[in-house]
Amino acid sequence: MRGIAEKIIARLTAIPDKKRRIIAIDGRCASGKTTLASELRALTGCAVYHMDDYFLRPQQRTPERLASPGGNVDWERFREEILIPLCSGAEEISRRAFDCGSLELLPPVLERAANLVVVEGSYSCHPELWKYYSLRVFLTVDPEEQLRRILERDGPDKLVQFKERWIPMEEKYFSAFDVQGRCDLVFET
Repeated sequence: MRGIAEKIIARLTAIPDKKRRIIAIDGRCASGKTTLASELRALTGCAVYHMDDYFLRPQQRTPERLASPGGNVDWERFREEILIPLCSGAEEISRRAFDCGSLELLPPVLERAANLVVVEGSYSCHPELWKYYSLRVFLTVDPEEQLRRILERDGPDKLVQFKERWIPMEEKYFSAFDVQGRCDLVFET
């Protein structure tokens, strides 16, 4: 991932100077989004926000919402808590992660706003979030390698969930909004 991270950093130099730069890393599950974000943090000291912290709360999980491409993430809350304050020049961010174990929001965390921010996770390039980013990156992975990584990372029970639920939902979102085709940089991992 270091080579990809270095290419992203080099690309940032071509973006006109702004006080704050926000990079979105979207892509297929098990393509390395979290690993790439960690590598970028190690190289630059950037802040990293995870779309996994913005899963829908139980009351939001309506059939209509889940049928909508990209609708299984709370992009509205992410936009309000993170992107709008960052783009408005806020010095601090108050955010609440969603805990998948308790199915509740965790207490708010107040943190200093960074000037370089990475947003990683599927659905980070949702059309309602698109305009907030300085750079959009898409990671893809061969389907067989994807399943191997999921099995290794999460085990056989979760692999079934990914194959039957999460991968089809992601693919629907990618297709509906041409996410890969619209991103500034695309990498096969």
